[in-house]
Parts: sequence; structure tokens; C-alpha cells
Amino acid sequence: MTPGPLTTASRAANLVKHQALKRLNRRRSAGEAPVSRLDEVLDRHAAGRSKAFVHVGLSDVKRAFGGDPYALLRSKLTDRFRSVLAPGFTDYFATSGVYHKAHSRPKHGTFGTLFLRDADYRTDDAMKSILVDGPYRFDGCVHSDSYHEDGCFARLVEEDTLIIDVGTPWITCSHLHYFESRAGLEYVTEETFEGVICAEGGECEPVEQTCGVRTSPFYSWNKPKLTRDLERDGVVHRYDLNGLSVICFTLGDLKSSLVPRLNADPSYLVTL
Repeated sequence: MTPGPLTTASRAANLVKHQALKRLNRRRSAGEAPVSRLDEVLDRHAAGRSKAFVHVGLSDVKRAFGGDPYALLRSKLTDRFRSVLAPGFTDYFATSGVYHKAHSRPKHGTFGTLFLRDADYRTDDAMKSILVDGPYRFDGCVHSDSYHEDGCFARLVEEDTLIIDVGTPWITCSHLHYFESRAGLEYVTEETFEGVICAEGGECEPVEQTCGVRTSPFYSWNKPKLTRDLERDGVVHRYDLNGLSVICFTLGDLKSSLVPRLNADPSYLVTL
């Protein structure tokens, strides 16, 4: 039997527990580790691949390796992949109405802000843009609808793109939003926001951006559960470098494991 909709009370309880787990994990700092261990992991998963989509927590990278964690990690990635991709999300477009491809700062973490400086390309998606360091481009993709079946996120799933999470305690994947939207879950709805998009040179023009958004702020992904289930399925490869977490998987493998779970239980991602 398919579980029924979550009540507001259960959503709030889930959120409280998820936030408590996040705080607990923040207390578990990484210790010093040889860079050669990171090299081994990256070499293992880079073989035969030209691009990787990354999510990074620089604080733990700094604790593990010292020095400039951003410069170190970017060098390790660009040495192995022709193109490195990262989220450049600007959800605040929903209220600001302005998306500047050169100056709108990614909302998540320090890595994205620094990566924007080095990126060669940024998609036209005013809310869920993707940054690219390298020659990869989203030619022919729909940019005005973030999770369109012919959009940028869909393209990366079709290409079974490698995801690398460094310094994140559990799986971090920008595509979870995409899979939620494509599954038509009851807690996600599509909305269209109006504003302007400005190119690197400063020229601006009107834009409408459609994006899947949650119907309540009380929904929160249960990442510890998801990570455990994906590990059991053999989808996620997780490495502990003296407290520095490195997680690698491909979007094709994630789809094969996650979509059946969402079909069986539409609340799977947001329940304890």
C-alpha cells in the first residue's frame, strides 16, 4: 500500500530530526590526511570519464589537507576531467527577479562562489544554473524550465554523469530536485517566476523561469537514510579519509535505485 500524505506535524518532526543529525555531523571534523589518498579515489572513478559534477564542503578539505583547499581540489579535478561542473543555484531569483550570469552568487557554500570566478560557462537557468569549467556545453537543452524532460539536468542523467561529493557527510546531489519534480510528488509543484537575465557583458532581457518548488518549508530530505540505502544497492561508493568524506556515484545508477523507491513511496525522500 502506498503511504498517505504527510501531516504538517510529521513534516515538522522530520525536519527537527534532520537538523539535529546535521548538527551532530558538523561536530565530527576531519583530521589530517595524505593527499595521495584523495588521488587514489579520484583516479579510480575518473577512468574513461570526461566530466564530473561536484559538490564540496571546503571546511573539511582544509582540515584534511591544509593550504588553499579550493585551489588544491580544483587542480585535482581539472587534472582528471576535461570539464568540471558545479551548482550555481540562485533560488533567490524568485524574489529578486534578477539573474546576472557573471555576478549572481551561488547560494550554497564557498566553493560555488569561488568556482563562479573560474567557470567558462554558466547555463541560462535563472534559478538552478550549472557552472562549467571546461568545454562541455548544454547545446539544444531547454534552460527556461529547470527540470524539463529536455533540460540540462535531464541531459546529465542521460549521459550517466559522474557525481563527486567531497567534504559532505552524506550524499549531496543537485539532481534530487530533478527526480522529485519528474516523479510528480505531492509536495512539489511547478511555478513560473518573471524577471530579467543579464549576460556577462551586462545586457539584460526579460525572462520567465519555471522550476519545481516545495509546497511547504517543513520538507527536508532524509540524507542519512538515502545514503545507507544507496550504499546497500551498490550505487554509492563512500570513502573516509580520516574524517573527510568522499562519495562517488553516477546519475544513471542513482536513477535506477531512487526512481523505483519514489514510485513505491512518494514520501520516501522526506520521511524518517
